[in-house]
Amino acid sequence: MSTDSAEPIIHTCQRCGACCRWEGNVCLTNEDITAIAAYLQMDEVTFINELCHLQRNRRGLSLIDAPDGACIMLQPDNTCRIQPVKPRQCRDFPHKWNFPGWENRCPGFGKKGDSEA
Repeated sequence: MSTDSAEPIIHTCQRCGACCRWEGNVCLTNEDITAIAAYLQMDEVTFINELCHLQRNRRGLSLIDAPDGACIMLQPDNTCRIQPVKPRQCRDFPHKWNFPGWENRCPGFGKKGDSEA
């Protein structure tokens, strides 16, 4: 996973949902869990039991995947069900963290404009 790059990343989200379909965990902070559960009008225990799983390394919780492997919060129109409270990991991508090859799969890479997704 890359973090701080020497040059600023030029990226404008195209709302294509590609990043929501990539393999890997959507890691949740305690703040994410509280905010998402409240947004979905669920208590935290129910949210964790129904929409989260323990990461393989047993160091935290992640959102479960949809049957097709996409994020469980990705809707058919490529919008995020929890956009106003999406996890820190999602808010930080790709400017604060990314991984090798992401720019080849993201149509927003290299596009100037509003980079907030």
